[in-house]
Amino acid sequence: MLKLHKLLIEVGVARWLLMRCDHSYANCRPHYYQLFINNEFVDSVSGKTFATFNPATSKEIIKVSEGDKADVDLAVIAAKKAFHRNSEWRKLSPLQRTALMNKLCDLMARDKDFLASLETQDNGKPYAEALFDVTYSMLTLQYYAGWTDKFFGDTIPAGGFTSMTRKEPVGVVGQIIPWNYPLLMLAWKWGPALATGCTIIMKPAEQTPLTALHMAALAKEAGFPAGVINVINGFGPTAGAAISEHPDIAKVAFTGSVDIGRIVMAASAKTNLKRVSLELGGKSPVVVFDDADIDFAVDTTHEALFSNHGQSCCAGSRTYVHEKIYDQFVAKAAAKAKERKVGNPFEANVQQGPQIDEEMLTKVLGYIESGQKEGAKLQAGGKRIGNVGFFVEPTVFSDVKDDMRIAQEEIFGPVQSIFKFSSLEEMIDRANNVQYGLAAGVITNDINKAMKFANSVDAGSVWINCYDAVLPSTPFGGYKHSGIGRELGKDGLDNYLETKTITMKLL
Repeated sequence: MLKLHKLLIEVGVARWLLMRCDHSYANCRPHYYQLFINNEFVDSVSGKTFATFNPATSKEIIKVSEGDKADVDLAVIAAKKAFHRNSEWRKLSPLQRTALMNKLCDLMARDKDFLASLETQDNGKPYAEALFDVTYSMLTLQYYAGWTDKFFGDTIPAGGFTSMTRKEPVGVVGQIIPWNYPLLMLAWKWGPALATGCTIIMKPAEQTPLTALHMAALAKEAGFPAGVINVINGFGPTAGAAISEHPDIAKVAFTGSVDIGRIVMAASAKTNLKRVSLELGGKSPVVVFDDADIDFAVDTTHEALFSNHGQSCCAGSRTYVHEKIYDQFVAKAAAKAKERKVGNPFEANVQQGPQIDEEMLTKVLGYIESGQKEGAKLQAGGKRIGNVGFFVEPTVFSDVKDDMRIAQEEIFGPVQSIFKFSSLEEMIDRANNVQYGLAAGVITNDINKAMKFANSVDAGSVWINCYDAVLPSTPFGGYKHSGIGRELGKDGLDNYLETKTITMKLL
């Protein structure tokens, strides 16, 4: 996956250099800025708007409509109508749903440069990375387009009865996505919901609504019936809460922080006990044994942490290195961080753009200060870059101890913490000594060590001699405070399906 990722980035950079389009912010204005309800772009009931900002410049991109409970209610009415047993959507055959999803992907391919430009403006990630995200989103939707006719029930003989099970869509679903991978998280959630025949009310993150709105327009152009897909821009305490609490929404999927995940789950429990799937935070360990190639390990752990500016739930934010190679590894890791190019995300060869907003910038700088105060050794970075935008130097700490804040709490920024360890058994215990359990990695040439670690670590995904190898076909989710349920793969369908048992007496 990392090789594929790097290849596509190189292709994206080359394409960027050859493109004649002027990717200035003024020439890539968003086409859509309202709410999308029942296949129409509409103002919010309140008439309120809010601004979305470019984190590289701190400048406003555009004002978008601000939805709240009244708008969610309208979207639910539309989604319920679209889910009625006699609706156009429900009467489509599975392969007709496949065709619609593939048509949506064709339109994404047509608009991929524009989608990537929107993502870069709204999120700050380098343009080549955004272009990769568009490609991966298409692959995810295409993967689930192939599942529409492949989830089955069973027949169960039982004496004088014949029983069968039937898989049915849960109904109207609410989906609340984060700002770190706006388009990817949309695809992860739209894919299984559409494949199973559900209808959708999605709330994009208030920081990054633009690609979701463009995707809504593409869904209409592709031919999805009215009410199947609805997009409500807004804030968590209003629009997000209305989705979580709505009695006619049968399931809610949330990706974000642990604290907000608890609120979503509590709200769902208080109303209609709707299904909840949560993909939350992480503090993932990457373990480097002394038999590993050091340069390969440095490169792998670097990308594991610094990819997407460190703004990734599964970022390899705890780098554990065997004591025999520790000093050499730290020196190389610090040197690599210092070489990382930070700047305007539309410039070729830029590897890191800004953090998403001032709040996250302040949070990351606060963790860096905490690490220094608690005795970690700053090997690289540690400061804000400039006064325009929200840029942070790629930062590396050594001599990190397990009880430090930077070792226990999710930083969500470009801060690599490097720990020293002596033995495999010790390492397993330390890796598991956090509240999270989303992912883990191990780099070694010893298959026995690799598999013992993989079998023993509390993590939903374990990568051996690679990292962040997330594919549309591989389930993704976490243990402990990292969430409930799985996304992607066949398992991702389970969140959107009910099992009905039908039993017939033989006369």
